[in-house]
Amino acid sequence: MEQRTPALADSPPTQQASLLRTLGPGLVTGAADDDPSGIATYSQVGAQFGYSLGWTMLFSYPLMVAIQGISAGIGAITGQGIAQNLRRHYPPWVLRLAVLLLFAANFVNIGTDLAAMGAALRLLVDGSQLVYAVVFGLLCAVLEIFVSYRRYAAVLKWLTLSLFAYVAVVLTVNVPWASALWNTVIPKIVFDSDHAMALVAVLGTTISPYLFFWQAGEEVEELRRRHFPRLASHPDLAQSELARIRTDTLVGMGLSNLVALFIIFATASTLHIAGITQIETSTQAAEALRPIAGEFAFAVFALGIIGTGLLAVPVLAGSAAYAVAETFKWSEGLDRRPREAKAFYATIAIATLGSVALSFTALDPIRALYWTAVINGMLAVPLMTIMMLMVVNRRVMGRLTAPWWMVTVGWLTVIVMALATIGFFIL
Repeated sequence: MEQRTPALADSPPTQQASLLRTLGPGLVTGAADDDPSGIATYSQVGAQFGYSLGWTMLFSYPLMVAIQGISAGIGAITGQGIAQNLRRHYPPWVLRLAVLLLFAANFVNIGTDLAAMGAALRLLVDGSQLVYAVVFGLLCAVLEIFVSYRRYAAVLKWLTLSLFAYVAVVLTVNVPWASALWNTVIPKIVFDSDHAMALVAVLGTTISPYLFFWQAGEEVEELRRRHFPRLASHPDLAQSELARIRTDTLVGMGLSNLVALFIIFATASTLHIAGITQIETSTQAAEALRPIAGEFAFAVFALGIIGTGLLAVPVLAGSAAYAVAETFKWSEGLDRRPREAKAFYATIAIATLGSVALSFTALDPIRALYWTAVINGMLAVPLMTIMMLMVVNRRVMGRLTAPWWMVTVGWLTVIVMALATIGFFIL
């Protein structure tokens, strides 16, 4: 087959296509960050502290943009995912430990998300929460394995619209916008254990290792789909592609944090005002909204849990599959047919359907999320440190090393997450 020149094979989306076409891996990654577990965290923050921690969403935005942009850049420039780059440039034990921790955290997170989706559907329709969790698990696995990458990427992109359920909730309740926006723009920092724990929880929920693996892997998929070579081999043609990635990441992370902020606003203006300050699960937040905000807000909040879960579970399973397949040099990629990447898709099935078994155990979902946070905390900082070393290394990135501003914000993210992780274990 004749090699296609990148500049001619596909016109740069940022110049000749709509914004919707430009958006892809970054948009899906950002939306998946607001999974049912994240919704529970943001709901608790709003219920316990009102609007006073709204500023955390503004503070974490540039950190997210930098680290996810770095993840995407590693994938697009090297033509390989995070795990493959770890295998090529670092000792084997580094890769094995990182992938083991990632798979363990994702496995538990998928299980808790499916359980939350089952519980949310039970709030709307009588039935068994366990049966609903199994059905959602099967649905996510079947779609991810048997639907072509092009169509499945479009499905995930459209599922991001489910995030606007929380915008609708905010529009149905009475939000004192002056106070809410003031607290978002002007930080109100309180030095006590409760506020510190909330800050740690927000950062841990917002900046998660599985998102690094997913976005890098999806950028590799995009190169294959559009018949682009790795950008390191064509640095003179990389400008438009890196501009697309930058726009995609800015918009995706912006949507993620905006929706998280709206969840805080919704629970602050309803639950906090009503004196309900303890929320442990996303479905508990939905139930608490019913008598205060009405049936519509309750139903939309619950449907949002299901929609975001349908988006997040495939991302969690897919990121684990990318990491495992790259570790063992298996054929991988959602653009491949099941028979072409059997082990890769088997990992997706095991991660998704195996985690459903957690719903049939006596494992407390809150305790499960605690251990997920512990594992992610152990993985995030060293993994980000290695990624930062990668993006300034010409042996890895060629001439396309990261610009100084991205390196600066990236290292700031590492420092902030290190302090947050230390704070988590102390608190």
